[in-house]
Amino acid sequence: MVLKYSQKKKLKALAHDLRPVIQVGKKGLTDELISAADRALLDHELIKMKFVGFKEEKRDIIGAVSESTGSAVVGIIGHVAVLYRPHPDEEKRKIIV
Repeated sequence: MVLKYSQKKKLKALAHDLRPVIQVGKKGLTDELISAADRALLDHELIKMKFVGFKEEKRDIIGAVSESTGSAVVGIIGHVAVLYRPHPDEEKRKIIV
């Protein structure tokens, strides 16, 4: 999924006040992390993922999670990544970009 600059800008503004729902800690990239991100994206569409551990490998982990979940990376700010994936059911979409 590829986002235009204007779409990323709008999503970053919406994500500003969000709290991270996913934390990457001791275990790093696991199947549980990917399934948790997938569930969170289905529920919220726009999520923050905070890196407590594995800070050096964060770009690789973010890319793997994004690819596995079919989401787009909106941005990375410090040790926090913002991911977006629209709800598959158009009637249940909360965010329109």
